[in-house]
This record gives sequence, C-alpha cells and structure tokens, in this order.
Amino acid sequence: MKTPGQMLTVTDHNRSFSSLTYVYPVVSRRAGGVSVGINLNPNNACNWHCAYCQVPGLVRGAAPEIDMALLDAELRGFLAELCNGRFMEEHVPPDVRVIRDIAFSGNGEPTSSKAFDEIVERVIAARDEAGLAAVPVRLITNGSLIDRPYVQAALKRLALAGGEVWFKFDAGTADDIQRINGIDVDPRTHARRLALCMSLCPTWVQTCVFAWDGVLPSQDLIGNYLAMLEYALQQARKNDPSAGLKGVLLYGVARPSYQPEAVHLQRLTPEELDAIASQIRDRLQGKGLTVTVSP
Repeated sequence: MKTPGQMLTVTDHNRSFSSLTYVYPVVSRRAGGVSVGINLNPNNACNWHCAYCQVPGLVRGAAPEIDMALLDAELRGFLAELCNGRFMEEHVPPDVRVIRDIAFSGNGEPTSSKAFDEIVERVIAARDEAGLAAVPVRLITNGSLIDRPYVQAALKRLALAGGEVWFKFDAGTADDIQRINGIDVDPRTHARRLALCMSLCPTWVQTCVFAWDGVLPSQDLIGNYLAMLEYALQQARKNDPSAGLKGVLLYGVARPSYQPEAVHLQRLTPEELDAIASQIRDRLQGKGLTVTVSP
C-alpha cells in the first residue's frame, strides 16, 4: 500500500495505488465513495480505443489468462483491510469512507476474459464472506461482447447477486462512434446489445460528453444518441414489456486522457453538462429513467 497520508481522489484512478495486480481502490464520482476495482486487463489491452481513455500504453487486444488464486487472495485480503484495517483512515477522505461497490473496470474490457463467469462467481463469494453482501458488484463495460454465452451467464449471475451493469453508449451514429470510441459498428447493433443486456441484468447507460476542438456536442449528436437509446428500449420491450433502463450516468472528462486524441478534448462546465442532462430527461420523459450528472 501507499504511505499513510496519501489520499485517494476522484481525479487519480492510478491502478498501482494498492501495489496489487488485479485489485485497486478508487474514490468514484459516480458511485459516491470507495469503489474496489477489479482489473482483468493488466496488459492494458482493450478491443475499443476511446478518445477519453485514461489508460497509458493502451493496446488493442483481450484480457490475458487470469491467475485465479492470486485474484482471490488479493480481493479477500484487500476487503479485510478495508473492513478491519487502517486503509480507510490513512487513504480515504473522511466524507467518502464508505464502500460503494466492487467494480469490474480497470485497463480494458473485462468481459474479454474467457473466465469472466467464473471470476464473477468468485468475486461474489469473496464479497459475501467479507460480510459485504449489501455492496453491489458492478460491471463497467463497453457491451461489445454481450452476445457471448459466458458473458450472458455472468450477467445472469450478477443479477441474482444484486449487481448491475454500467453499459457504455456515447453516440448514435457510426461516424461519431468511430471518432469517440475508435471502433466500426452500426449503432443499431450496439443498441441491440444494450437491449440484450437490459434483459439479463439491471442496467445503466454510461455516457461521456466533452467538447471536441472547442465545439460543444451538437444537437444532431445528442438527438442521434437519444434515438438509439429509444431504439434499445423498444427492442428490449419486444420480449419483455417491463424491460427498461435504470437510467443514464452522464459524466465529463475529470481525468486526463492518455490517448493521441486527447488534444481534441475539452472538459464541459457543470452548467453545460446539466443542459445536456435536461435534454435527455425531456426526450425520455415518462420512461422511468433517472439521469445523474458527474462533472
């Protein structure tokens, strides 16, 4: 661990803070407290290349083979330290000394690990044995691998354990998705992935917004994005009329990107973010969505 007195902050999500391979703590803006991160991509590999990604040395690829015994030991040991040791006192600001979640996030797409379902099972067991059954387990994902059977099995397992998914959806046209997320995909294909995710586990959409070369998100960009969310809801409700999103997590770029595209990005003001959130609320009014804003 780092030396006493070195505090976690919302602007520093350094994976090396705990000096562990797979487990790291952060103070999460969106979760509102300590998030215990599970990093299944210590090789910095991801199948997307988002312009705002904070991972240095990001490469295209999948998660490596996971050392299950090491992951188990790290998570159980760290949860014990959080609950019974001095970590909170020494490294967490007083107003956020609460464990908000255990989150699959890290340095790439976590579902690219073919052992993901088994890992979810192990994480839930470690959480429960630590006396933290009320703490949700969250998957933060780009949603690109939802069609794989082992990912679907893991999402069903998450749902049974009170978990949820934060599903990345930043734009509603192929050109905007290519520019922002660095991948070539039909937005309707990605919307159908979102619909499938909703059918398997409680799901939030997470959306990052920013200015690009000094230009705020256009009305066309926002309108196309909202059209795809509406399409995803329609697709989900074809099979289950009660299906729906829990809401939208709208956030800005609080930490610097380490990608070449970082030169294009500028942070929005809280007022600019709130204005976009109002448009989302107005367009999706009556669909039971909550919209939260994290500048």
